[in-house]
Amino acid sequence: MNRNNTISLKQNWKATWASASQRSLMLTGSAIVSVILLAMPFFFQYIERRPGVQLHDVVLANIPAHDVSLYIFMIIWGMAGLTLFRAIQTPAIYVRYVWLYIVICITRMLTILMVPLAAPAGLVELVDPLTGVFYGHTVITKDLFYSGHTASLLTMYFCLPKKSDRMLVLIATLIVGCLLLVQHVHYTIDVLAAPVFVFLLNSIMKSTLFANEKFNN
Repeated sequence: MNRNNTISLKQNWKATWASASQRSLMLTGSAIVSVILLAMPFFFQYIERRPGVQLHDVVLANIPAHDVSLYIFMIIWGMAGLTLFRAIQTPAIYVRYVWLYIVICITRMLTILMVPLAAPAGLVELVDPLTGVFYGHTVITKDLFYSGHTASLLTMYFCLPKKSDRMLVLIATLIVGCLLLVQHVHYTIDVLAAPVFVFLLNSIMKSTLFANEKFNN
């Protein structure tokens, strides 16, 4: 990183921290995410113990199940690394991501609680060693209704202002969505519902919390 970039980086962070609203959103959002992450192991342990309804999925019935965990998490963590890098350069990206992530987590938890589903037939366990701590080191099979993996990538898409970055994340989202079906960890409707939920939530956040942002995807 050259001297001009370093100066620009410092200026971006100083400007964000000098803004009372941005500073408040950053601190409050980070605190809420911490609470959500602490609550996740208990939430997922609960939903794994309760019975659920297994849906008949015509698409999954015609896709042989394979373990593609490595590819799924290589893509997700690659895109997460890109988003983190951009957020370090532009802290407004972090603020937006945190709050969109919060409403996605809350809506996912609510929909999962309201609609108890059993794991899809032929499921191949999907284990991520990097985030296992937040799941209580338990294999989660019933976090169903709309895909968290797909939603997380779409959150990155809506938070990144650079067109080339967004296109890369969009392609990654499509690939991961297909791989989740190959692994049978989500129903087809879960993967298809994620873009709808994230689009609606982002639209709500754009007109409220993010209404005054310079970039507003």
